[in-house]
Amino acid sequence: MALFQAFDISASGMTAERFRMDTIAENIANVNTTRTEDGTPYRRKIVTFAEKEVTSFSRYYQNARSKFVGNGVKVSSVKEDTETDFIMEYDPSNPDADENGYVSYPNVNTVTEMTNLIDASRAYEANTTAFEAAKSIAQSGLSIGK
Repeated sequence: MALFQAFDISASGMTAERFRMDTIAENIANVNTTRTEDGTPYRRKIVTFAEKEVTSFSRYYQNARSKFVGNGVKVSSVKEDTETDFIMEYDPSNPDADENGYVSYPNVNTVTEMTNLIDASRAYEANTTAFEAAKSIAQSGLSIGK
């Protein structure tokens, strides 16, 4: 594996995890948003990752590189969580209450979001550690030539 490829893989992981943390922060910030621009409560967003696509130029060299799978990670999609129901709470004084007095709150569970935030933070730290290890190896290699 090329040295710069190791840097690219770690950097792509850090970028993806940072985006995931930003999305989690958005979910937590909107935990009480009962009305968005379209008039519905905020829906929790979920980030999905995928392996980066190999560039068309590098496909020529795929046979030589076949033992090295993957060139990092990318965000493949950000979807709204439509499987989890809104949280219904009785509050007839709320202007967003329905005819029965229930208010639909976002399908954001703070405990789940904090757990996902810890997971994303640990993954970011792991990518940082891998980046630092590759950097240390490169520096050691350069110092051998002195």
